[in-house]
Amino acid sequence: MVVITTSLMGSSFAVGKIGLSYVSPLLLVGIRFTLAGLLMIAIVTALKRPHPKRFTDWLRIFWIGAFQTAGVMGAIFLSLRTITAGESAILTFMNPLLVVVLGTLALRIRYRFVQWAGVLLGFIGVVVTMGTELQLEIGTFFGFSSAVFWAVATLLIKKWGARFDIWVLTAYQMLFGGILLLLGSALLEEAKLILNPASVSIIVWLAVMASIVQFAIWFYLLQKGNPGKVSAFLFLAPFFGVISGWWLLGEELGLTLLLGGSLIFIGIFLVNWPDKAAKTPIAE
Repeated sequence: MVVITTSLMGSSFAVGKIGLSYVSPLLLVGIRFTLAGLLMIAIVTALKRPHPKRFTDWLRIFWIGAFQTAGVMGAIFLSLRTITAGESAILTFMNPLLVVVLGTLALRIRYRFVQWAGVLLGFIGVVVTMGTELQLEIGTFFGFSSAVFWAVATLLIKKWGARFDIWVLTAYQMLFGGILLLLGSALLEEAKLILNPASVSIIVWLAVMASIVQFAIWFYLLQKGNPGKVSAFLFLAPFFGVISGWWLLGEELGLTLLLGGSLIFIGIFLVNWPDKAAKTPIAE
């Protein structure tokens, strides 16, 4: 199940890049998460999962959706216009490294030496991976921005998440984020939508398999297993992003990409190394 959920996370980068041939970036990801959110809301409503009662709690869910869905996914799909799916996946899944940095600065969370070693190793990996392209591609900026948005969203969920049923939170943050992305598409891009069997299949796959199914399996594993051990396997997602880019798009697996990616994977693994003295992980 770990392999299934992380492969769905990683492969969505390559599938999304294919989808850009038919749909403009913000419109594609906006349709994906609006559809996924509506489907999940129907499910949580039918199952009578507890919904928030206060407006302030709905506002918290909105902000989580603004960062986790609109910010992260919008930046990812914009990055795919100019960098490879593998590079975008590696940059995006730097988020556990940034959680340590932002958590220290914003929430004054104390992290262990092994986690700071992981952060340092991860950033070295990014420099090795991107090389001279760091200043040449706007997609690199968007890819890194997606990691920043994800790290902020992780800290917001860490601070507010206990207030909500996790399935209700997931459903509505996807819907709110999807709507923001659709608004962004209307205001910021020249929308393109080519409907044919290929584009419809991509949208459905991204909305159902890469969103609802992936989230369902991931949260199931976090609930049933040790969250620290489960979170450590998140480093598999960028690996599948690189492999799927090579398999589906013919992207090159250069030496710097493999070496830098390996350093980032090891860094993320160290950041998520379980603390035997703690019942829950410090960073996810």
